[in-house]
Amino acid sequence: MASFVKFNAFVENVAEKVHNLGADTLKVMLTNTAPSAANAVKADLTEIAAGNGYTAGGAAATISSSAQASGVYKLVLADVVITASGGSIGPFRYAVLYNDTPTSPADPLIGYWDYGSSLTLANGESLTVDFDPTTGVLQIT
Repeated sequence: MASFVKFNAFVENVAEKVHNLGADTLKVMLTNTAPSAANAVKADLTEIAAGNGYTAGGAAATISSSAQASGVYKLVLADVVITASGGSIGPFRYAVLYNDTPTSPADPLIGYWDYGSSLTLANGESLTVDFDPTTGVLQIT
């Protein structure tokens, strides 16, 4: 899987109590437009069209664990699977993780993964956003 790239605003949002990564609703949305490190909220990005198994706003990411050990915080999420049904999904190149809970700012961005080129899921095909259960989605030291 592609490497995780954090959005710059995520760092400030953590320091200013915008995120509760252990309890908030996190989602993965798809876009075919390159994110910028300067993007701050979901509205800064262009999401792909909903339909054929892809829901507007993206798929919920289930929190497996949110804990620190020896001064290192780690967020672990269960894999997110998106399956095309009734037609194709895409094209998209980026899977974007954001927080759907806060209202100010609304839908703050966390980070994204670049798949290297645009992908289209044909009817019946699936994309698994594979979150590493060992190192987690992100660590804060």
